[in-house]
Amino acid sequence: MPPSIKVIIPAYNEEESIKHVIAEIPDIVSEIIVVNNNSSDNTVAVAQNAGATVLTENRRGYGYACLKGLEYIAQHPSPDIVVFLDGDYSDYPQELIKIVAPILNQDIDFVIGARDKALREDGSMTFPQIFGNWLATTLMKLFFNATFTDLGPFRAIKYDKLLALNMEDKTYGWTVEMQLKALKKKYSYTEIPVSYKRRIGVSKVSGTIKGAIFAGVKILSWIFKYSFK
Repeated sequence: MPPSIKVIIPAYNEEESIKHVIAEIPDIVSEIIVVNNNSSDNTVAVAQNAGATVLTENRRGYGYACLKGLEYIAQHPSPDIVVFLDGDYSDYPQELIKIVAPILNQDIDFVIGARDKALREDGSMTFPQIFGNWLATTLMKLFFNATFTDLGPFRAIKYDKLLALNMEDKTYGWTVEMQLKALKKKYSYTEIPVSYKRRIGVSKVSGTIKGAIFAGVKILSWIFKYSFK
């Protein structure tokens, strides 16, 4: 019996991109869950027409959207793997096969799609993103001897392992929280280099000074919180 894989895609005003993301997700996925995060455009209709299950979370925040997706999954037959993917079409959804492969073939618990510099389109990551990733992963290496190089949102994790993390961050700290808790629980993990391109539209986080500052503060607060536990 093939493994059950479900994808959670938080989406805020992604009507121009979400249909492309959904269309390129491989057929090995059993359900695509788009969480409309209080969009003011036609994200909901576009995602539904593209074949996704669409939920609505009116509280703005990446973590809120991810938690809404997990709440939905908990009410249905459990998948083996959950994949998180952004709705802005900056990732290549077809690379999901590469990201889940270590879980399926090597029994790895947790996989990050690392946005490799050699595979990134010029301008696809802003300076705050690049610096924030460098700082966060450097601190995780210093405090936890981690080998992460990225906080990439394209990631896969065994569902039972994800539940055990008891995820709680509601906004910008979701990705680093997951990585820190996986380190604390000594999960096996790896990174797979993935391609990355300019997103459709403007980033709601790194595309604004306010968003970049808030994200940076949240990420650092999680790291220091776990460093002194």
